[in-house]
Amino acid sequence: MSLPTLAYPGLLLGPSSQFTSGAGTHLHASSIYASIAGRPTIISPSPKTASASTNHSFNPTTNPSITKVPSSSIPPTLSVVPEPPPFSIPSLAVSSKNTLPAVGSVVLCRVTRLNVKQANVAILVVGEEEQNGVCADEWAGVVRREDIRGMERDKVKVQDSFKVGDLLRGEVISLGDQSNYYLTTARNELGVIMAKSEAGNIMFPISWKEFRDPITGLTESRKVAKPF
Repeated sequence: MSLPTLAYPGLLLGPSSQFTSGAGTHLHASSIYASIAGRPTIISPSPKTASASTNHSFNPTTNPSITKVPSSSIPPTLSVVPEPPPFSIPSLAVSSKNTLPAVGSVVLCRVTRLNVKQANVAILVVGEEEQNGVCADEWAGVVRREDIRGMERDKVKVQDSFKVGDLLRGEVISLGDQSNYYLTTARNELGVIMAKSEAGNIMFPISWKEFRDPITGLTESRKVAKPF
């Protein structure tokens, strides 16, 4: 299978039936997900690793017998190697022509400001997969409290859904006013895709409403985007 150029926390990388979860990843529901941001790598088992995987059967009258496991029976290890920011993304080169968001566009944003009614964001990327384009200029957007979640909207708290600096996936629902695009994160696949804890560590998602700090083990509330 082909791996993405860049992984972010919560991104589905592959099934656990074909790979072993390595550094920078975690297992959930028989699938391997990225726990940190970086470059996904596949490491094939070496002959030494295969020889180390042995089956010892004890016989009191003889020495223990050792049966070597063929290296072909050991799945490769799927890991994510962290990279210092800024990340290098060759496939997302900034175009000389600025990319304009449109109604229905899926965008990647950074949260810049919060209040009780809305989250202000800076739109960084418009589109998905091969259609995506990095904006030459950041576009201002707003996620209103009623557009954060599709259910129990009256109970939503902006401060429990986002934090300043979070990277989120949203969809443009209106061109808004002259200064802001209106966005929604009310679908399962929309919401926060990358977040740092209060301690400054990149977290990984553990549910639709929580991230966990891999260093401190503490959890923080977010409106989490469901991994693809």
